[in-house]
Amino acid sequence: MPQAIKTAQKLGNDRATGKLIGGIDHLRQSIHDIIFTPIGSCVMRRDYGSYLPRLIDSPANADNLVKIYASIAHALATWEPRLILERVINISTKAESQKGRFNFEIQGDYLGDKVRFEVAL
Repeated sequence: MPQAIKTAQKLGNDRATGKLIGGIDHLRQSIHDIIFTPIGSCVMRRDYGSYLPRLIDSPANADNLVKIYASIAHALATWEPRLILERVINISTKAESQKGRFNFEIQGDYLGDKVRFEVAL
């Protein structure tokens, strides 16, 4: 089983406020950045990001949901060493899904603590 990197907490700037953030807040921002950055869009890191942006307007069928799960899981396993991903699940209601709106929960281990993040598409 992969081990999360256990180093000093990363610090960065909040993308909305510019204030210094760290810990779980920095991880949450990093996860959002990784999965919503299209692969090929970062000039110096062409392989950074995920395929999720290419799937957002795809039909809401079982095949594409599997592709969404795989895209999220692969991107986080590749680019977020602080998180040991345990699962990605669809937590959307039937009404949301019928309107093409999906909510996913990302569950994992962050430096020994169980964490959950919601991602809305």
